[in-house]
Amino acid sequence: MAPERLSALDMAFLCLEGDATPMHMGAVATFRPKRDWDADHVAGLLAERAARMPRLRRRVRTGLLPFSGAHWEDDPAFDPARHVAVSSLYDRYAPDPLATFAEHWIAEPLDLDRPLWSVQLVTGLPDGDFALLVKFHHALADGMGAVELALALLDDITLPWQRRPVDDEPAQKPRSPLGAATESATALLGQAAESASIAGSIVTSARPYPLSPTATVNSPSRRIGLVRLPAGDVRAVRSVHGGTTHDVVLAVLAGALREWMINRGQRADARSLRALVPVSLRGRDGGDAGNSLSGYLCDLPVEVDDPVERLRLVREAMARNKEAGPTRGAGALPVLANRLPAGLHRLATKAAGQAAPLLFDTVVTTVPVPSIPLSLAGARLREVYPFVPLAPHQSVGIAVATYRDGVHVGLQANGHAVSDVGSLADAVSKSMALLQLES
Repeated sequence: MAPERLSALDMAFLCLEGDATPMHMGAVATFRPKRDWDADHVAGLLAERAARMPRLRRRVRTGLLPFSGAHWEDDPAFDPARHVAVSSLYDRYAPDPLATFAEHWIAEPLDLDRPLWSVQLVTGLPDGDFALLVKFHHALADGMGAVELALALLDDITLPWQRRPVDDEPAQKPRSPLGAATESATALLGQAAESASIAGSIVTSARPYPLSPTATVNSPSRRIGLVRLPAGDVRAVRSVHGGTTHDVVLAVLAGALREWMINRGQRADARSLRALVPVSLRGRDGGDAGNSLSGYLCDLPVEVDDPVERLRLVREAMARNKEAGPTRGAGALPVLANRLPAGLHRLATKAAGQAAPLLFDTVVTTVPVPSIPLSLAGARLREVYPFVPLAPHQSVGIAVATYRDGVHVGLQANGHAVSDVGSLADAVSKSMALLQLES
């Protein structure tokens, strides 16, 4: 059986990896046990479940030649217990001890010679709670794939998006060889035209001057912010002003970034901040593993003082993106990256990644957590804060997950550029409150 090769996009994320630019996604989840619990027992349970997941047993092997790609192989020395650690909060006097712990944890790159994941069980939270911290490299999975891997570590559930049985799939009509060849040629021509359009959009959308106000030098240190917004408040704003929950969250983040910039002595009225908003293509291309992504570019109107006007502008921008579709425009950069030879990424991706601030200022991603009750070893999941990798020279990346009655915002900031991520976290809550006042 031939080894499974990394797709070109998986390879791109692997090639962006560096000491100051680790390319892993993460999440901090808190749980409330019903009774006394044993950390070693839970850690053993996590290791046991991970051992049953073939994808978590594999490591990456790259070819020796510069233009060669990479493939997955089973790690002959795989031991799931080496990927699961137990710790206790060590700085209980910090403003947010869990966030302080997570800062050091998320800054540490994964070992590329081993399977690309890590789990940390953290004890010592108030009220007897514990936290589960998970890391998956972006070469291993995209956001939805990472959620599926993480959910498999929890107690048994039935996922809302589980596929229909194969027997339920509609039968495919047989095609003649000529018809198949014609369809293949047409698809290739269409793909080439689409790729050329994306490349042209990237060139015309680049903003070399002025330099992004949030651009910074790469740094290995990280700052973490955890913000919980009541889901009912977000839905109430949406019901008054229209749009989607995602539109409301983007508008809230635009207001927060505006205040944060002003507090840092930066002009917020010079231009919008541009966000790369990842879009899942799963279900469109049939992919089960790795990355299946595109993206939209959305201007966050930080130059606008009125929160309702900010929401209107965000709604219009996202409506234009959705009308164009996820495989058009400069935001479809991941689609283009997936069509380049995988070996080319080993030579060019790291250098090209340094130009990220020319195209966007931050990444804002939404992580699809199911709304059903979730638990680990019988302990109820209370909160889940996701984290997106920082693009090169970016000050902050933002990930959002809605679970039950909370919208959880995970802020990951460059430690060199952002000494106090708490001010940005406070600005998120304040921006939500201001938008509520207008609803």
